[in-house]
Amino acid sequence: MVTQPLPHDELPPRADRAATAGRFDVDDFFGHQPSRSAELPPPEPLIENLTRCVIEVLAGARDLDQIARWVSDDVYRHLLKRVVLSARARRVKGRQPTRPSFSMGPVSLCRPRDGVVEAVVVVHSRARSRAVAVRLEGLDRRWRATAIHVL
Repeated sequence: MVTQPLPHDELPPRADRAATAGRFDVDDFFGHQPSRSAELPPPEPLIENLTRCVIEVLAGARDLDQIARWVSDDVYRHLLKRVVLSARARRVKGRQPTRPSFSMGPVSLCRPRDGVVEAVVVVHSRARSRAVAVRLEGLDRRWRATAIHVL
């Protein structure tokens, strides 16, 4: 019997794919399982809150651990490096961490595939404007940021 491959949007969870292929791996059962967009809440509130939190983390006004559950390990490590560099720059200039005052523009959202959202938010402060790019992926029925870049 020949079976036709499923399109990517119709793929079963990793554990089911491994079982049908006859291969089993620990990550197939205990690793993060992708979620479909229909199983996830609207991404806009999380994107806005993550953007606000990331700007405050880089300014030294918020602890990075407060957003750890919403970001992947790679994003956490990347932000940690940026936090250390920002703190060092503030120390050299003799500045104390302060809560930044800024306004956020509208969220520009793109859905490249099911369970993935990419967004850009422009953040305006008195001194300059910055773009914050966020990629969210549905994992274990909740959104998790797999990429955050502050430009």
